Amino acid sequence: MAQPMSNDKIIKPTGEELERQEKRQGNHEASEEQLSGPLHTELGKTTIEDRVVQKIASIAAREVPGVYAMGNAARRTFNSLAERIPGASANTSGGVSVEKGEQQTAIDVSIVISYGFSIVEVSNDIRSNIVSQVERATGLEVIEVNIDVTDVHLPEDDEDDEPREDLK
Repeated sequence: MAQPMSNDKIIKPTGEELERQEKRQGNHEASEEQLSGPLHTELGKTTIEDRVVQKIASIAAREVPGVYAMGNAARRTFNSLAERIPGASANTSGGVSVEKGEQQTAIDVSIVISYGFSIVEVSNDIRSNIVSQVERATGLEVIEVNIDVTDVHLPEDDEDDEPREDLK
């Protein structure tokens, strides 16, 4: 009958060996974290520029009824001048700023609201539309959408934009 030999004991790893095993396990978990999300796969990584998120958010905000214009007065004046120059185009993402990480983004929007619309309702609609459009298009998680209402557009403001007859 064979008896177990005293040399068959299992040797426990030393402190250094435990550290190496933990590092290997940690690196394996870290590499799994890096591959998580729709933009990071085993076949490669997708990066998205800030201006892409800006444009998507700007278009999503403009789609909401009650949004008269984007940005503050200076931005709107610059865009109206740029539209008059042949071959120039206005900035479509004006009024939107983005802070973007690899998997999340935060968006700030400046708008002019049309008179008669509820600022609360328009703001909620803007948030909802931006979150759904940006997340659908980019795969980024939108963690916040801050809205700055810079002005209210009044119906008589349109009359002020038209050239007056007595100034010709």
